[in-house]
Amino acid sequence: MKAALWYSKKDIRVEEIEEPKVTKNNVKIKVKWCGICGSDLHEYLNGPIFIPVGQPHPLSGTTAPVVLGHEFSGEVVEVGEGVSKFKIGDRVIVEPIVACGKCPACLEGKYNLCSSLGFHGLCGSGGGLAEYTVFPEEFVHKIPDEMSYEKAALVEPMAVALHSIRIANFKIGDTAIVLGCGPIGLATIECLKSAGAKLVIVLQRKSIRQEYAKRAGADLVLDPNEVNIPEEVKKLTNGVGVDVAFETTGAQVGFDIGLESLKFEGTMVVTSIWEDNVSFNPNTLVFSEKKIIGTLAYRHEFPATIAELNDGRIKAEGYVTKRVLLDDVVEEGFGALTGPEKKKHVKILVTPDESLL
Repeated sequence: MKAALWYSKKDIRVEEIEEPKVTKNNVKIKVKWCGICGSDLHEYLNGPIFIPVGQPHPLSGTTAPVVLGHEFSGEVVEVGEGVSKFKIGDRVIVEPIVACGKCPACLEGKYNLCSSLGFHGLCGSGGGLAEYTVFPEEFVHKIPDEMSYEKAALVEPMAVALHSIRIANFKIGDTAIVLGCGPIGLATIECLKSAGAKLVIVLQRKSIRQEYAKRAGADLVLDPNEVNIPEEVKKLTNGVGVDVAFETTGAQVGFDIGLESLKFEGTMVVTSIWEDNVSFNPNTLVFSEKKIIGTLAYRHEFPATIAELNDGRIKAEGYVTKRVLLDDVVEEGFGALTGPEKKKHVKILVTPDESLL
């Protein structure tokens, strides 16, 4: 079968590899659509980050090259021994967590914090940028009959945003600033509006992404090159600042503006994956009891995310900006998302099936 494999930084190849075989408690899935994630781009531009190189991943037991892709939908084509929840023909998505199930975090049900955590499509256990993949049934979810495979492929990034909002203890009527309008930033805006946010302010430099932010539900989009965003935020919140900031840029400017825009006892949630260190004066926290917390992926949010996408509470309209064939994923996918027109794209979906294009 064809698959896109990461070999090293800026070296992704579409190759013929052996088709995976179904094993006990696993289901085999024929991939329909797979999104290219920001973490895939990090691996492409500056990896390895999550991908095991040199030392085998403790759960997959493999090293690079690895099959990429973890935001995908597909059809069950085979079930392994012991599988009880799925049958051939079921329409599904994968929650791409690879966890040990035995460490303290896993035993508390916080499997996204597993001490040996990996991600399908990053750790060497297979992935969605392929014709087929195999995964444990406990992390596979059925999708409603009326939900398209395309929309189902958006559940994973939306679940990241939904988890960050839950981790923030965000409440109906709270206010927020979202730093950045990439796919996760836009997903966060949509999920905040769905969660009953009173006011959602967004940091985004001048580009088409400002319009994307407004379409996602942002009440106000501000360019840090044009205005002092923390001052504007204070004006809009009776001088106090927002309840929660969501950092999705992975850049110092987003981190700084997020902290400065918070009210006393406010919380900044860091969702972004960082390639460089960040610096700040801890007195920013000490003098106003602000909090900085991290959030990683999701846990137990997939059913809610599927429901909200299916009934329209999360619309994701215009979220998909391009569709490409797996054969062309390097140039038309990764190239487009890292080239001169990268700002115009939100989510690029990839399919191994030419008939879907």
